[in-house]
Amino acid sequence: MRMKKCNSTRQEVKIDDSMDFIRYGVGMLASLLLTALLMAPEQPNFVLVMVDDLGWQDTSLPLHEAPTPFNARYWTPHLEQLARNGMAFTNAYAAGPVCTPTRTSLMTGQSPGRTHITYWTLRQGQDTSRPHPTLKAPEWQLNGLKGDEDTLPALLEDGGYQTIHVGKAHFGAHDTPAADPLNLGFHRNIAGHASGAPASFYGKHDFSRAGRTGKEGPGIWDVPGLDAYHGQDIYLTEALTEEALKEIDLSVEEDKPFFLHFAPYAVHTPIMPNPRHLDRYTDRDPKEAAYATMIQSYDEALGAILDRLEHHGIQDNTIVIFTSDNGGLSAHARGGKPHLHNAPLRSGKGSAYEGGIRVPTVIHWPGRTEPGTRSDAVIVTYDLFPTILAAAGVSTPDGKTLDGHDLSSILSGEIPDREEDRIIGWNQPHQWGASGPGIEPFTSIRQGAWKLIYFHAGPRFELYDLEHDLGETIDLAESNPDRVRAMAEVMTQWINETGAQLSRDLETGQPIQTPAEAAGS
Repeated sequence: MRMKKCNSTRQEVKIDDSMDFIRYGVGMLASLLLTALLMAPEQPNFVLVMVDDLGWQDTSLPLHEAPTPFNARYWTPHLEQLARNGMAFTNAYAAGPVCTPTRTSLMTGQSPGRTHITYWTLRQGQDTSRPHPTLKAPEWQLNGLKGDEDTLPALLEDGGYQTIHVGKAHFGAHDTPAADPLNLGFHRNIAGHASGAPASFYGKHDFSRAGRTGKEGPGIWDVPGLDAYHGQDIYLTEALTEEALKEIDLSVEEDKPFFLHFAPYAVHTPIMPNPRHLDRYTDRDPKEAAYATMIQSYDEALGAILDRLEHHGIQDNTIVIFTSDNGGLSAHARGGKPHLHNAPLRSGKGSAYEGGIRVPTVIHWPGRTEPGTRSDAVIVTYDLFPTILAAAGVSTPDGKTLDGHDLSSILSGEIPDREEDRIIGWNQPHQWGASGPGIEPFTSIRQGAWKLIYFHAGPRFELYDLEHDLGETIDLAESNPDRVRAMAEVMTQWINETGAQLSRDLETGQPIQTPAEAAGS
């Protein structure tokens, strides 16, 4: 009996030792996990301000070699402050010269050439292209996004983010899924729908056609979701700002990281002044004075958002991105001579020239961007997709093709390797409604400092050295046939790789020649 008892005791000792070891191991594991969680970097918040139709010169922040007369026209102190805290980009581009292609490229990380969303959308099944005497548009994705894409907000939502849209959406046509940002991964949507312009900027008009013109019934341009401001003396940008601030407050209260896509309808037409700012601009054409108040209003919105971040103490964990969806409007609706409002850039919105696609862009990534720095790296809208995901620690889905490049290293001050190897392409096989320099169907690429434009009518080429001729005043195509042929071959490769579509001949219905064929390469 004693022997049995002795064996039992040894067994109990072994069991107790094992249990102690297990408890110790579990405790250590829990401690390590807790330490890892405490040491893990907090997911940053994001505020992405996408201004509408804001030209490269539509700020008081100089983005050229020296301040220009246009910089002196406008007052954007909060954008200047953002640049002092972060990095300003002097070679930043919109993905397209009109709105929907750029806005959807932000959502997908892909160029409009790849998605075939190459023009602005409105009604389901409607081709908004204007007639051209010799060409017609290809079978493009005229309803915008389909609603089943792996969009930026959807991926961030899966990564634990509150995703908020405030303002202009214009991701898809009316009566399609993408007309509503909630179908694209946004948790909340304020004032975003399928139309790309407001009926009115005034709360006293209910932001509607009926309020502005007296015509009865709803209008396709009426801004939805702002009923609380109807009848009030409030400007649309101000109302949207109030809503954005509420959303920031709510996200902080819920203690979740957030992605705020703030997209004021300004400075899109109709050009309507904010009367609170008109006294500053009494020395200029009434249209240009009104335009300047619209610019000041978006800057005040930016300032209010930055102040709210600081109020909550989250400014050091919030990445702020400021950009525009295309170049500045210059062909119509403005005061003064047309096509000159983006000088030294040529032309404006809708154009293949720099005035149609080069945009102001500033990024402040606390702890990464060196305050007050500038970068001449060539970047484009869809670069923001992988950059934001990388900063959030969210992976891109396997198999998803991206045209965008992660800008994290550039934002850290690194100079990109062999930037001349990167090809950025634009493709607009459509005739825009206005007329002017470069406003016609085209495909173009930028490679290093060189830009080749392939105008589909003719077809014909224009070649520019942007390092020495930013205003695209000297066409070098005739004097550099070898470079034209080489770049036409690169452009054709880009077309083949992305699936970008060319215009079709109006009579035959067949696609025009590829750039390589037209150049004889």
